[in-house]
Amino acid sequence: MFVALSSGHGVSGRSHFHKKSGRGGGGQQRGGAKEGSVVSSPAVPPLDDHTQPVAPQPPRGIVPSDPATPVQPAEPCVFDVRAYGAVGDSTTDDTQAFREAWRAACASDNAILLVPSDGTFTITATTFSGPCKPGLVFQVDGVLMPPDGLDCWPASDNRRQWVVFSNLDGMTLRGAGTIEGNGEDWWNLPCKPHRGPNGSTLRGPCDSPTLLRFFMSRNLVVEGLRVENSPEFHFRFDGCSDVRVDGLYISSPANSPNTDGIHVENTERVAIYNSRISNGDDCISIGTGSYDVDIQNVTCGSGHGISIGSLGVHNSQACVANVTVRNAVIRNSDNGLRIKTWQGGMGSVSGITFDTVVMENVRNCIIVDQYYCLDKRCMNQSTAVHVTDVSYANVRGSYDVRAAPIHFACSDTVPCTNITMSEVELLPFSGELVDDPFCWSAYGLQQTPTIPPVTCLQEGLPESLLDNPDLKCR
Repeated sequence: MFVALSSGHGVSGRSHFHKKSGRGGGGQQRGGAKEGSVVSSPAVPPLDDHTQPVAPQPPRGIVPSDPATPVQPAEPCVFDVRAYGAVGDSTTDDTQAFREAWRAACASDNAILLVPSDGTFTITATTFSGPCKPGLVFQVDGVLMPPDGLDCWPASDNRRQWVVFSNLDGMTLRGAGTIEGNGEDWWNLPCKPHRGPNGSTLRGPCDSPTLLRFFMSRNLVVEGLRVENSPEFHFRFDGCSDVRVDGLYISSPANSPNTDGIHVENTERVAIYNSRISNGDDCISIGTGSYDVDIQNVTCGSGHGISIGSLGVHNSQACVANVTVRNAVIRNSDNGLRIKTWQGGMGSVSGITFDTVVMENVRNCIIVDQYYCLDKRCMNQSTAVHVTDVSYANVRGSYDVRAAPIHFACSDTVPCTNITMSEVELLPFSGELVDDPFCWSAYGLQQTPTIPPVTCLQEGLPESLLDNPDLKCR
């Protein structure tokens, strides 16, 4: 169940601004939570959405003269961060003001925590946690950003994440503003790929913060924001359910390392709609424990396309099921539609549908890689995550001729099965046609003629996969 939203991003109607009595001007030192602490809501149990108030009954024998007056929904209470001391001049640390505004909004029904449009607000790493009262909206109409790079990051703060929303039910993050990640200094660390001397990568700690993380929450809506230049992942959803993402614009340079646009793991019932994502890694990445993911009307620019995985690292079990990608466009990307798993893993990827996808100058348009490895030291192993029931329909466009547009590299012992292809038409962006798709241990069916022809799929189902307990998921 998703949260109902108003039609616009602005705050309309009568607003109630809440100020804390006796507060000084902006930039003044304030009491409250210590730096780096987790912001918790008051210990107030949330209302049960299914509990309805019992209307009073008139005395027996008396008929009311007028019909009952319908109950009007309560107007939202607006908690402007400036009312709690935020300055919004791009240099003042406004963390404490945001934390106090969150506490107040969390404890109020139908609250809007407002980041106003006429300011640029800087906050350090913070967890905004619940439970909160129903109807909470975190509205960013101005600019919100972390400190500018590693040198400005407080030593006591977590370097793996910046803003975390945790233990919430029914929250909306929206607005007409921008969340700016200030990621360039993080991308240039010598431990990042090709950032050391002479294009090398130096060993050592390489933590960089995810910009926005949602953890152990449900009934979430994220819409209408511009999010850019994250140090690492822009969005990460883990341990969540019933998530709707709509109308986002996510942007980072093509050479920014590991800046996935939206990452989903251990999360179910996810809708990602009507968004534009251009970055330096996966446009959307889907990790283990993800079920019922629906992606529609998404445009991916430079990066690594839409990826399921990587899965099964360090001999782990990985399960992903029921993922649909429909009406998508992928442009100038290293990959298009990719499934990647490590040797030695267990579990399965199943029920995957790619339908009506346009490729423009994509290097690896369709790829399944069960030999995924980040260096040359990976050993051959006999187990793998099973890839099965994958459909490609109405996939058209152009590819970079440096690689075959269709590539199925599957495990010898755990082959890919039930791959179906229909109305696939991929032509070179420039140069001559590459008409030799790669298949290894791949079983499936070419339902209609494809360009290039995929005659290398094998028929049937290998007996080695029958009743294999290592391939079972829920």
